[in-house]
Amino acid sequence: MAGGRETCLTLIGFILTCLKMVASLKSAPEIPTIDQAYSKISNSITVEWATVPGATSYLLRAEDGDTVIETMVANSPGTVTGLKAATLYEITIRSISAAGRSQASPPKQAKTVLAAPILEVSSPSSDSILVQWEAVYMAIGFSVSIMRANGLGSIWKENTTNTSLTFTSLEAGTLYTIKAYAWNANGIPGDDSTCNQRTSPRAPANIQVSFDSGALKASFSWAPAEGAFNYTVMALSDSSELTCSTTLSSCTISSLQCGTEYLISVLASNDAGSNKSSSAVTLKTVACAPGRVMIQEEPPGHLSVTWSDVDLGDYYVAFVKSDDGLEVHCNTSLTQCNFLSECGFTYFISVFAYNKAGQSPLGDIFNYTTAPCCPSDINPVLVSSDRVEIVWSPVRGAELYETKAVDGYNVVECNDTAPACTLSALECDTKYNITVYSFSEVRGSNMSCTPQFITTAPCSPEIKNVSRDAFSMINVHWRSTNDDATYTVTAQGEKGQYQCSSMGESCTMGGLPCGSVFSVTAVAETQAGRSLPSYSVPLETAPCCPTGLTVTQITQSVINVSWTIGTVAQTHVVVLESHTGQSKCHTHQNHCLLGCITCGINYTVTLKAISATGLAADCSFQSYFSSACCPLGVKLYRLGPNGIRIYWQASRGSANYSTDLYGSKGIFTCTPSAGRSFCDVAEIPCGDVYTVMVSPVAETGLKLTFCPEKIYSVTCSGSILGMVIYRGKRNEE
Repeated sequence: MAGGRETCLTLIGFILTCLKMVASLKSAPEIPTIDQAYSKISNSITVEWATVPGATSYLLRAEDGDTVIETMVANSPGTVTGLKAATLYEITIRSISAAGRSQASPPKQAKTVLAAPILEVSSPSSDSILVQWEAVYMAIGFSVSIMRANGLGSIWKENTTNTSLTFTSLEAGTLYTIKAYAWNANGIPGDDSTCNQRTSPRAPANIQVSFDSGALKASFSWAPAEGAFNYTVMALSDSSELTCSTTLSSCTISSLQCGTEYLISVLASNDAGSNKSSSAVTLKTVACAPGRVMIQEEPPGHLSVTWSDVDLGDYYVAFVKSDDGLEVHCNTSLTQCNFLSECGFTYFISVFAYNKAGQSPLGDIFNYTTAPCCPSDINPVLVSSDRVEIVWSPVRGAELYETKAVDGYNVVECNDTAPACTLSALECDTKYNITVYSFSEVRGSNMSCTPQFITTAPCSPEIKNVSRDAFSMINVHWRSTNDDATYTVTAQGEKGQYQCSSMGESCTMGGLPCGSVFSVTAVAETQAGRSLPSYSVPLETAPCCPTGLTVTQITQSVINVSWTIGTVAQTHVVVLESHTGQSKCHTHQNHCLLGCITCGINYTVTLKAISATGLAADCSFQSYFSSACCPLGVKLYRLGPNGIRIYWQASRGSANYSTDLYGSKGIFTCTPSAGRSFCDVAEIPCGDVYTVMVSPVAETGLKLTFCPEKIYSVTCSGSILGMVIYRGKRNEE
């Protein structure tokens, strides 16, 4: 059912269309007649015809056998577009009105012209333009013309059968208009193509280079190039390419590499292309700073600075500046410089390479510190037996001083930051090799310092014995191991100091005061100095002998010896000695009674002073003659009225005597002549009682009074001689 209905509707539509066509045929306008059909553009054909009355529009139809293209136009002429170039078309036209359209006009053939060449234009140089195109269908030749775009100047036209053409002798940097078309075998030109092309600029010339060696940059300038919109400077090396661009006539490239040779070219550019400078400029930058700088100090006092060779380096300058500000340098084409150096300095070293471009950039600054100076004025301020104190002036560069004392086997060291050292625990009388090394943390010890020999003071002697001889000389003996030493022994006491010297092991001193206590020490002395004193040994001298020794005859058999007590003496021994015997006493007093003395004999008196320690001094040897013995048989005889003779009998030996008569009327004395045993008194009153004493007279003239006295009475009656009556001894009364 559905299918039958659709068939019916289709049939009805077809019938209506046919009816309409019939109606239009009956009222359609006249058929137009084509006057001419021609092509001026490769994709269209223009048709001209006479106007058809009543027609409101026209339908143009172009058919090439493959395609049909229709175009509705309002009146003549009309153009069919969208056609193929160089193609033969059959053209028909229909007039159209409200009543319908007419039948197609008789056909007329027309052929589209050639297509326009598709141009590719460039400016290979500043005075030429190259025009290129692909082959155009049905074309047998081409016409290309060129003129300045601003219309000035003439037109240059060229015909060619090729597909490219170059116009030369043009102005640089100028905009040109290029027009080209193809023609066919009939000489009919096809569509033309028009384009504008500018010639490329001229190549920059007169390139100038200014190099800043410090900043490693270069400024470039050149004469402006005709037709250039902008410029590019290219610096080409083996390893890099650096550029800078500008619209001006100068440009600067930074960050150049040291030690590099650049080829400099300038490219002028515009929208047509670019043109490079014909001759390149060579730029050699400064050399790079020398590397592998090595500093050696050998021998001391000479610095050797070496470095590696660098590219583009013509010569080198090495600068050495010490930390006191002094700077020296050397120029060389080699890779080594030698400088004089001083100890204790820090040197700052830099090496530059030079060429025509200037000085290389600053490389690493090296510092080298020389060994500290050696102390030169080492002065021993104290040298003792076991110690040496030395001082010296501070030296440059020293942070620490190392002092070593070597005696061949043993080493004594001291380290200090001060310029002084005390070496202790040394051996006495020993020669030491003493060296003061200066030290710095950077360089260590200066091992070239000169040693100094210092011998310690001699060893202290040891006193072995102190003795006295018979002459009161003090002998001191000691023991020592010193070489070539002079020894001085000193006895020091309250009463002074006494010394003796010797190069041996003993010396003798005398003149020490008696009764003194001394401290005896010994000191050794050499050119190196003095030793410490030995341990002291006490020394006591014998007590001083008493002064004023006096012997007094007390009785005929007793004498008294007295003295002034001497220093230190505590007791005394007195000895009275003769051929008959010896009398002796020991006392702590200053006198002594000696009995059993024989009268009239020569005695030797000896006094010995003894100290509390038993030290004795034989002080005095004195001869003493005991008094004469008292006379025996003393008698008086009358001599005349007033005279009297005293007579006696000497007991032993010869002696002088003195006679004294003591009475109430006076004292009468007579002295007999030497060798006589009587004495006469001329005038003596009678009638008185006299005490008579005959006394021996000592050699000193002293009259001894210890002899017995006798009493006589002298009367005045009787003979001329008178009477002398013995009345006895005085002690008998």
